[in-house]
Amino acid sequence: MGLQINIDNGGTLTDICILNDGLVNKTKVLTTPYDLSKCFFEGLQKASGVIYGKPNVARLLEEVDLIRYSTTQGTNAICERKGPRLGLIIHGATNDIMVSLAEHDPELYAALVGNRVVVLDDDLMKREDRDNLIVKAINELTAAGANRLVVSFGGKDFIESESIFKRVALRKYPRHLLGAVPILYGSDLSTDTHLARRTWTALINSFLHPAMENFLYNAENRLRSYRTKNPLQIFRNDGDSSRVAKSIAIKTYSSGPRGGMEGMKTFSKFYGFSDVVAIDIGGTTTDIGQYINDTVAEKRRGNVEGITVSFPLCDIISAGVGGSSIFRVQDKRIVIGPESVGAVPGPACFGRGGKEATITDASLLSGILDPNSYFGGDLALDAERAAGAVMKSIATPLGVNLEEALLQMQHAYEEKVAVELHKSTSISKETILLAFGGAGPLNACGIAEKAGINTVAVPKMAAVFSAYGIGECDISQNYTATIHGINENKLEETLSELQAKASRDMYAEGFTDGSYDLRVKLVATVDGKEITHSLSKSEVPTPFLKADHVEVELKAVKVLRTERESHVKYKKGEKAILNSNRTLLIKGKGRVEVPVFNLNEMRTGDHGDGPAIIEEDYFTCRVLDGWSFIISDAGDILLNKRG
Repeated sequence: MGLQINIDNGGTLTDICILNDGLVNKTKVLTTPYDLSKCFFEGLQKASGVIYGKPNVARLLEEVDLIRYSTTQGTNAICERKGPRLGLIIHGATNDIMVSLAEHDPELYAALVGNRVVVLDDDLMKREDRDNLIVKAINELTAAGANRLVVSFGGKDFIESESIFKRVALRKYPRHLLGAVPILYGSDLSTDTHLARRTWTALINSFLHPAMENFLYNAENRLRSYRTKNPLQIFRNDGDSSRVAKSIAIKTYSSGPRGGMEGMKTFSKFYGFSDVVAIDIGGTTTDIGQYINDTVAEKRRGNVEGITVSFPLCDIISAGVGGSSIFRVQDKRIVIGPESVGAVPGPACFGRGGKEATITDASLLSGILDPNSYFGGDLALDAERAAGAVMKSIATPLGVNLEEALLQMQHAYEEKVAVELHKSTSISKETILLAFGGAGPLNACGIAEKAGINTVAVPKMAAVFSAYGIGECDISQNYTATIHGINENKLEETLSELQAKASRDMYAEGFTDGSYDLRVKLVATVDGKEITHSLSKSEVPTPFLKADHVEVELKAVKVLRTERESHVKYKKGEKAILNSNRTLLIKGKGRVEVPVFNLNEMRTGDHGDGPAIIEEDYFTCRVLDGWSFIISDAGDILLNKRG
């Protein structure tokens, strides 16, 4: 691949990684949540400036081979409960589904659906007044404020029942009418026979769909006006990518963090690490994952906010704590997030109208951040505004001075991330903490200490690590069908139907039959246990004949990933050369002058001891007292707690 642009859109900052014939560069822009296409094209403009020495988007889009895009917007939307009001239509046979759905996550169910639910009679599809009752149900929900509807029926014939409902709804509410409300049917997304799981999948997808659709199609249309030779590729949360028109909203959930996990996998293999826990700290969330036994954990039935859905997802936990998360005092203790000031208005120190205290404000006032070089020098920080926000939100309610408030904010922040680490990963004496994201390296040593981890790795590309991680991924499409009472004839017929869909969709991706792989797997539950079988020919293995139903999973994949043989290492060389000094607030010592090292000027093997600061254009790493650091032959940082 010649020129490739990877864009990872976060809640506060949008990261751009530029891969150009083996060379890697990076840049960032502020996210514009009111119009994501704005920061998308600002990112392209900035990337063109990095490549050509001055902005030239037209030339970039003529020459670029591939643009890949990932996002945390879905994660942030779920985390902050920002999205459309949904209405749910079920039928009497599944009346208890409301209780089941709410039990999974009462708060999220209340935020997405609440009391906007209509229960239809079991025999509705056979009644003469069927059409009128369907219209009544739709009208009732729209009158209650629902602006998107989800229809999810149970029973073995749920696909047929939903199809009948769909035909009536389309006839009564043609899509060309202004008043036509979008309706999503659970069976459109999945044939998963588990009703609650399928319903939650449809609800979450419907919740995420409008914002993602508006942005992605706007971005793609603007790209077309430049006559780009390849379509925009969406990096999905299953680790592969596809065109916008062939992606669904729920697959964008946590796609940005999944890029970070792909990067963690590659990074760990480079260094021979076997047990790595990652913290990807952005403006709104901290995304946590683990690499162990040569793999990143993935569940066939993934989790969104702890809710099981019908699709496979990487096992990533997103905690509502990031560089722009709001700090408050409740009952004389500091509470962080999940609300975030995002990029607009941003932390108080950004000087864009933000008045809430954040860890970014505290880091500036503590001396960790340089107000003049932050964000590559493109965003000067305002210490006076930061101090005002911290005094008002934290110091005054706690009855302490500014410096004590800053120390307590730092402690609370590190403690919260450490607690989230222990909730979602298994930490041992061999565990290495991989810290990335714009805010990941900032407090990594403190988080590691509180989590009981003695080694921290910070990639040279930490600031855009998720964008870097999506650099190598396959292009694929996935299909699932359910067979009740399986036999070889039914299997052959089902495979033929799925392969026809794959042929059509992969052609749209730019690949003809025979140029991509087809992978088939059977999944069933027999005697209470889930069994799987990778299929090479249309023969049904004996155990599957006993199953009530069998799921056939077909994956069409164009393999683009390459395995690299090279390995890198950390080997101590010369003592690191001081770049400058900075006055830093340290607990128990007050304001102390510490050395500052510029990562871009450091050499292989350079080493030193904390307290110190290592910084580059887009991230700052604080080395605590009692910690040492060394630079690898790839320019990455390894930090160890001494003793």
